[in-house]
Amino acid sequence: MWKHSKTDPVSEKDAIFHELVDEVKHSTPGAKISFVLRNKLEKFSFDARKEIVNRVKQGCSPLFIACKKGQVEIVEYLIQTCGADIEQKGLYEVQEDRSTHVVTPIWCAAVSGKLSVVEILLKAGADINSLSDSGSTPIRSACFMTHFEVVKYLVEHNAHINKPNYNGGTCLINSVQSAVLCEFLLRHGADVNANDIQNKTALHYAIQEHRLETTKLLLKYGANYNAVSRYGDDALQMACLKGASRIFEYLTLNISYHPERLANSHELMGATFLDEHNDISICLKHWKQALIIRQQNGLLPKQPQMVPNEAYRYQKEFDTLEELEALSGDLDSIRLQSLLIAERILGSHHKDYIFRLMYRGASYADVMRYQRCIDLWRRALQIRIERDTILYTDSCFTAQALVRLMVDYNIKSIQNKVPNIQQRFHDVVETFKLLTYDILEMRNLLAIKPQYKRQLECFEKIVKCITHLIYLMIETADTPENNEIVKSLVTELLKKNVKCIVVGDSVLHLCVSRLNTIKSSYFIDEEAIIIFPRESVIKVLLECNANVNAKNERGCTPLHIATKPYNYDNNLVKLLLDYGAHLDQPDCQGKTPLDSISDLVRHNLAYISLINYTNLKCLCASLITKNKIPYEGQIPKTLENFVKLHEP
Repeated sequence: MWKHSKTDPVSEKDAIFHELVDEVKHSTPGAKISFVLRNKLEKFSFDARKEIVNRVKQGCSPLFIACKKGQVEIVEYLIQTCGADIEQKGLYEVQEDRSTHVVTPIWCAAVSGKLSVVEILLKAGADINSLSDSGSTPIRSACFMTHFEVVKYLVEHNAHINKPNYNGGTCLINSVQSAVLCEFLLRHGADVNANDIQNKTALHYAIQEHRLETTKLLLKYGANYNAVSRYGDDALQMACLKGASRIFEYLTLNISYHPERLANSHELMGATFLDEHNDISICLKHWKQALIIRQQNGLLPKQPQMVPNEAYRYQKEFDTLEELEALSGDLDSIRLQSLLIAERILGSHHKDYIFRLMYRGASYADVMRYQRCIDLWRRALQIRIERDTILYTDSCFTAQALVRLMVDYNIKSIQNKVPNIQQRFHDVVETFKLLTYDILEMRNLLAIKPQYKRQLECFEKIVKCITHLIYLMIETADTPENNEIVKSLVTELLKKNVKCIVVGDSVLHLCVSRLNTIKSSYFIDEEAIIIFPRESVIKVLLECNANVNAKNERGCTPLHIATKPYNYDNNLVKLLLDYGAHLDQPDCQGKTPLDSISDLVRHNLAYISLINYTNLKCLCASLITKNKIPYEGQIPKTLENFVKLHEP
């Protein structure tokens, strides 16, 4: 707020500030402040001018805008004549990724490549190493944009070239797109082996971006080609994963690798060309070269030896040229070979291997080969849960995609009379076991504060996935033995008394609600499939001793949920009542299922005889709680608990 005074009216200052901002925004880089506006500003005292120009609009001061646009004379005028704050931060928007950064004027000028503005700001005393909200310095931002002259000037004025941002990214890492810039930094003391929080060095990023000249330069300056990233990738493995064939060739010709390492690298490079570029000829060329190396050096069988896996249809890796030739005409087999190679070389927990599993599965789903997709996604889910638990975002993402696909596949299988019902039952049961194995432990961990919203959301999505798996197990259990398996698994789950964290819904609460749907971002423009409320699922849950009167955090029982207009089904409500659901059990607001049913009956939306489900015991308990009659210690304990059920 402006200070009111006779000489400096608020409205006049406000008008001049907005006029200044508009003029700076619409002026060209070589422009000056107009004569009229200068006169208006200079009528005020220096302190008043300072007050005007240091105000912000949409996160930016006039000086910040002028620095971004390279308006040298305006910058000079604002600093010298108006006392603009050279360290006042503003919002810098990156159009490419629509992100915003809180930065100083010199950072803004550096990233915008405005050398003359940088010079003025430094002469005025600006902090050359000022940090953005991500911990990035002006020189680091200039390196990212390859503004060589700005970088050169900042280095000459003692900018800190080895200072990383909060993610560990350095100037050198930000410069790999330019070998010339990298060499300049290295000659001025940049640490060639500095790594970020992913343990990646500039060499990793140069290879990742297929920058051959930068790679050669970094190796010349002593870059450690054996340095591994967080995922265990060194220079050669990174080249294989990114399909950087020229860099791969340079590394293998100029660095002495063990023959087994070379063979593995050719195999992985071939797999990448198949998976990323669908180039079978280059893939087979690398695989044949790998076999030649192995045969010449006695490196068969391949190590480590892999146990045949259900996800790959128990296929094993080729060991001879004859086996490879036999496979070369079968695209499906070649694709599975690619996954086998990736798992053996990278390890099952490597992010690139899991990504390839998901990608290959999705490609099968796109051509409606759902069973092949399910095989691979089940494997991906198993690995992600082993590595990160069900609370991790990627685990939840995979579970949702898999279960949603299984629901789709079940519907299409019924429509098209697909006969593989036993396989589908097996897949559903194994997925159910994966998601429920340690769910109680995860639920208990989430009860510990602080609680993280993302983990809470993941847990609730997983519980919804489990309810859909129960539905799928019931749908695909076509023998008495399978039905017994379903009941056994559901009973074990119910014993754990698993509930959602935020609202406290039980499995039974979810299964009577139309809002219980699964959304997966893996499929574009998908519509929610409405499975619930589902009487067959409710019946199994109740037969397995689900608590029909369990309350959530709002005091609602499953019957409260089932009697909402959008969930209401006469048979389902009757089923709950037959298993002992209370009509007169109030929620936290004092509303009972009886109230909801009465409303529906009045509108001819419900047809149910309530007299069969009304008893004297419930009426008495309701009267006691309604009239607040003291009862504790005056009636048997078993009755006390019964009366408490009828309290809001």
